[in-house]
Amino acid sequence: MIDISRTLNADTPTWPEDEPFSYDLTASIADTGSVNIGQFTTSCHTATHIDAPFHFNNSGLTVDQLPIDLYVGRVLVVDVTTKQRITPEDLALIDLQGVRRVILKTDTWPNGAPFPTEIPELDARLGSFFHEHGVELVGVDLPSVDPLDSKTLDTHHAFEANDIHILEGVTLDGVEAGLYHLSALPLKLEGADGSPVRAILQEI
Repeated sequence: MIDISRTLNADTPTWPEDEPFSYDLTASIADTGSVNIGQFTTSCHTATHIDAPFHFNNSGLTVDQLPIDLYVGRVLVVDVTTKQRITPEDLALIDLQGVRRVILKTDTWPNGAPFPTEIPELDARLGSFFHEHGVELVGVDLPSVDPLDSKTLDTHHAFEANDIHILEGVTLDGVEAGLYHLSALPLKLEGADGSPVRAILQEI
């Protein structure tokens, strides 16, 4: 198994406007006589996470409404490390027959690196391209499928319009392109716009 999740701690890079991750021990065994009890605070979009459509669409599905089978099953990791803009033409020769989940490997945000100032751009036409090929989940080793300063979130909306869901912030250091088994289940957060996940690849 390969852990493709970013570690959550006080040094985890976050979106500039978001709540940084913090964990505090609110009661210790010395206090309770039996257990340690902690609490954490964070944004739903810190480190490795999924976006629910409600994140960018007031009428979109929330995390608890998403079909969980999206996040478990065979996935194709595709190497796009040479691309600064990823288009349908770049993926035209990739065999997507029977592929329901795709993760795009850009290698532009290594694990442990600061929050990036710019990232490769995903062409919004990928929404219809992936839909035509039966892909329902797209993951990236980036904090977003749109440019970091985007307000229109064209690719987010194109993905939603084509019934494609989003996994962001995975870390693919040392992961080769190819087929794997993915597990990246979100927490069952009622009404939430996103959720951290523990994302795992298993060689098959």
